[in-house]
Amino acid sequence: MTTETHHLTVSGIRVSVVRKEIKNLHLGVYPPDGRVRVAAPLAVSDAAVRVAVIGKLGWIRRQRAAFDTQVRESKREMVSGESHYFLGRRYRLAVVMNHGKSGVVIRNRTIMELRVRPDLTTDQRERVLQRWYRDVLRELATPLLAKWQSALGVTVDGWGIKRMKTRWGSCNAKARRVWLNLELAKKPPECLEYLIVHELMHLLVRNHDDRFHALMDRHFPKWRATRKTLNAAPLAHEIWDY
Repeated sequence: MTTETHHLTVSGIRVSVVRKEIKNLHLGVYPPDGRVRVAAPLAVSDAAVRVAVIGKLGWIRRQRAAFDTQVRESKREMVSGESHYFLGRRYRLAVVMNHGKSGVVIRNRTIMELRVRPDLTTDQRERVLQRWYRDVLRELATPLLAKWQSALGVTVDGWGIKRMKTRWGSCNAKARRVWLNLELAKKPPECLEYLIVHELMHLLVRNHDDRFHALMDRHFPKWRATRKTLNAAPLAHEIWDY
C-alpha cells in the first residue's frame, strides 16, 4: 500500500516522496519541468531520503538542464501550416473541409491531411486527430505486445491507450495490465517497441534494479539508445515522464 505523498526541500529542490512496500529507494527526475520524485520503502526516514537526494544532486541538475533545452511543441491551433508529428516524422498539417466523415490521411512524406467539417471547433478537430493517433497506435502495438509476451514468457490480462501527463507507459503487475501513452504515436516506431518491452518486463521484475537492466540488455540490447531517442523527442504542449 502506498502512503500519502509528501514533499521535502533539499538544497532548494522540491522533492515528492512516496512510500511504498518496496525494497529499494528509487529517485527520478521527470520532464517536462524536472520534477523530482522519490519512491522509498516504508521504513526509510526522511533523513535518509535527504541523504540519497544530496548524493544525486549533480545528476539531478544535469537532468533538469537537459529538460530545459528540450524542444516543446507550441499550443496546437489545428490550422493549415502547423507542424504535427507522426512516428517520429514531422508533417505540415493541411486542413481540408469535408462534409463527409472526418479523418486523417498521410498524403506524402511531408503533408498530413486533416479532413473535417467546416463547423468543427479547434477542440473537435484535435479530437479527430487524437482518435486517428489512437487507432494507429493500437494497430502498431497489438502485434508487438503479442511478440514480446511470447518472447518474455509473460501474459497481460489487458492493455489500453490513454493520454498520460506523467508517464510514457505504466504496468500494474498485480492486475497484469499495461497502459501506453497516446503520445507514443508521435514518436519513432522503435520507441513504442522499447516501451512495450520495458512495461512487460515489470511482470518479471517490479523495480529497475540490476536484474531488470540485465534482462533488458539480453532481450532489447539497444534499449538505452532508444530511451534516449524517446526522451529527446519534442514534448507535447500539455504538461505531461518516463
